Amino acid sequence: MFQEETIQYNNGYVQEVYMTQEDEWDRDLLLDPAWEKQQRKTFTAWCNSHLRKAGTQIENIEEDFRNGLKLMLLLEVISGERLPKPDRGKMRFHKIANVNKALEYITSKGVKLVSIGAEEIVDGNLKMTLGMIWTIILRFAIQDITVEETSAKEGLLLWCQRKTAPYRNVNVQNFHCSWKDGLAFCALIHRHRPDLIDYAKLNKNDPVGNLNLALEVAEKHLDIPKMLDAEDIANTPKPDERAIMTYVSCFYHAFAGAEQAETAANRICKVLGVNQENEKLMEEYERLASELLEWIRRTTPWLENRAPEKTMMAMRRKLEDFRDYRRMHKPPKVQEKCQLEINFNTLQTKLRISNRPAFMPSEGKMVSDITTAWQGLDQAEKGYEEWLLTEIRRLERLDHLAEKFRQKAATHEAWSEGKDLLLTKRDYEAASLTDLRALLRKHEAFESDLAAHQDRVEQIAAIAQELNELDYHDSATINERCQKICDQWDQLGTLTQKRRESLERTEKLLETIDQLFLEFAKRSAPFNNWLEGAIEDLQDMFLVHSVEEIQSLISAHDQFKATMPEADCERQAILSIYTEVQKIAQSYGISLNLSNPYSNITPADLGLKWDKVKKLVPQRDSSLQEELAQQHSNERLRRQFAAQANVIGPWIQTRMEEISRSSVDLGGTLEDQMAQMKQLESIIINYKPNIDKLEGDHQHIQEFLIFDNKHTNYSMEHIRVGWEVLLTTIARTINEVETQILTRDAKGISQQQLNEFRSSFTHFDRKKKGGMETDDFRACLISMGYDLGEAEFARIMSLVDPNGKGLVTFQSFVDFMTRETSETDTAEQVMASFKILAGDKPYILLEELRRELPPEQAEYCIMRMPPYAGPDAMPGALDYTAFSSALYGESDL
Repeated sequence: MFQEETIQYNNGYVQEVYMTQEDEWDRDLLLDPAWEKQQRKTFTAWCNSHLRKAGTQIENIEEDFRNGLKLMLLLEVISGERLPKPDRGKMRFHKIANVNKALEYITSKGVKLVSIGAEEIVDGNLKMTLGMIWTIILRFAIQDITVEETSAKEGLLLWCQRKTAPYRNVNVQNFHCSWKDGLAFCALIHRHRPDLIDYAKLNKNDPVGNLNLALEVAEKHLDIPKMLDAEDIANTPKPDERAIMTYVSCFYHAFAGAEQAETAANRICKVLGVNQENEKLMEEYERLASELLEWIRRTTPWLENRAPEKTMMAMRRKLEDFRDYRRMHKPPKVQEKCQLEINFNTLQTKLRISNRPAFMPSEGKMVSDITTAWQGLDQAEKGYEEWLLTEIRRLERLDHLAEKFRQKAATHEAWSEGKDLLLTKRDYEAASLTDLRALLRKHEAFESDLAAHQDRVEQIAAIAQELNELDYHDSATINERCQKICDQWDQLGTLTQKRRESLERTEKLLETIDQLFLEFAKRSAPFNNWLEGAIEDLQDMFLVHSVEEIQSLISAHDQFKATMPEADCERQAILSIYTEVQKIAQSYGISLNLSNPYSNITPADLGLKWDKVKKLVPQRDSSLQEELAQQHSNERLRRQFAAQANVIGPWIQTRMEEISRSSVDLGGTLEDQMAQMKQLESIIINYKPNIDKLEGDHQHIQEFLIFDNKHTNYSMEHIRVGWEVLLTTIARTINEVETQILTRDAKGISQQQLNEFRSSFTHFDRKKKGGMETDDFRACLISMGYDLGEAEFARIMSLVDPNGKGLVTFQSFVDFMTRETSETDTAEQVMASFKILAGDKPYILLEELRRELPPEQAEYCIMRMPPYAGPDAMPGALDYTAFSSALYGESDL
């Protein structure tokens, strides 16, 4: 400890270079009594926390450092270095010299002193003394704090933020207001010593309690003296930053040792953890290597086993087991082997990185040992697969041959079954020549079939021999079946030769009778056809429509009757052939079925049909005579209908021509034309009884099914159509004349204009359809001086042909021409009239309509005029614009 002496110094104001940004407000805060009080308490406590190590302390910070002795002692304690020997004496200059030595030491540590000297310290200047102590605190307590490349104040702030980040209601942003509620201090303590404070029970609304708790715990358990006053901190709007930083730095240094110990422990744990992990990897490698090698040792003998199986099913089971091995058992082992190599390489890398010796597995468990064993497994697997496929192909060949033998044997046995019975059968003894020859041809076919089966029998024997050579497991069954087939084959050959000899011997006996049967068949067939045709013709239902047709049938029937004697002679000759056959059979005692093999016709059949023909001839004579009388009656009905139709048809045509001439006749007035048409209409109506009478005759003809009439070109259908067209034409013509009169009167056109319109229309109605086609109408308009473009012509067509039929009627033509040549009311004119009645409003009211129009017209408008929907609408308003457009077809109501 230094001896106190009175020493005089010249000193100035100190300022740290790395805190220049806080100069202005720092100087100002020293003028604040509250902050000065906080600094005095905090700095005094901080100094005493270090001076206690030297067995001393200060009571009054501005008085106890005046002689410089305790100041030098403080610097020695906090720096651990010896300062120059202080001056002995109590004079002012001695004190100044000691203070200067302290200030020079501070300067030597890189702290720049500006405008501060020893005199202020010796004189007890509180402001300068606090500034000096703050400089010492910054240099020796705060400057060396480093957190992520930030130092001093920023590093200390970052450290506080990191430590308190997880705590609720704590947000450290500075060293003044962020600490007022005391929670930040409590969080720092709890972070490092959670056993000292139950942070969950703290209340943000009790700052004094929180501060006192932190101060007391820090003093009692962390050896950090109370440097702050809880009430001052809580009640000061902005606590002194230097006081807070000083106190917080004590926490940093108090916990730094603990953190170093923690770091050391972590380092040890990390080293041990790496070591443990490496040992675990070594044990895992040993275990996996042992299991994999054991699996390889178990599997390799199974793959090297080449004991063949007798059946394909057993070999397929082996193949399926091998596929299961490749699909399910080996892939996990491949993965284990790969993982084992990866683990080994990873382990060696980790050992090399951590400066550990390389891992040496147990004997026989090196990666190379496993690789060698695996290669042996692959080789055995490849050989096993090749053996399996070869053996399966061999068994497939045997199974194929055995199945082929069974199929061919079954086919041959099915073919040969019953053949011995057929060859020993004596069916030829009662057969006809045709049957015998059929049996002989059938036997020849059998011989050919037998020869064709020779190859199959040889193939069966060859397959059996090959199966024996390949050591087929069921060769005994194969040989027994093959021998049975060969013995049966030899027997069939002997029986075949015997049957051929018997058939050839019997054939010669039946050839003579066969010739007679053949001649009977040749002559009886056409005669039988003639009989059947005659019966069919005599029974045929005839349908004739004229006298000539029935006379033709009678003539043909007479010719048929003339051939009957000749046919009877042919019948007797045919029957004599059959009598000759019976004589031959009786003479040679042949057991013969007398049915003819060449024909199903018998003498009895011919006799029955001949009798039927003789019976049908007179019946046909009677039917033809009755039909002849009926055709004479039908001819009279035809002539009667034709006489009337030949008069009515021309009469209808004449009336049509008269109507046509009248419609194009431009000599008289429309009223004259009307009178003429009315007169013609009366004549047509009075002619109706003639049509009715003709309908009656036509109905009578239809009852007798008379459908043709060569005496007239007019059918009843023609007469009906002509009559209906005549009635329609006269009615339409009268209507047209009436329409023309109405048009003329309504539009004020003259008779001459109408005649001109009719003349043009008639000229361009080239096809006389009663209307002009589109091209004819265009030509008509051009001839009348219209200059037509496509758009204009389309507009005109929409007026004259609104339905798009492609035909312009005379009335449409007249309406168009009168509309083009006269003035008529338009929708716009009607709208303008309504607008006058409505007083220029866009709508009209009910009372206005009833006031301005007659009752009938007013009610008509009210029923059809839609409500007005404009923005200025009112109750009862009606839309006269839409109504006017609808009147002229320009829109829909």
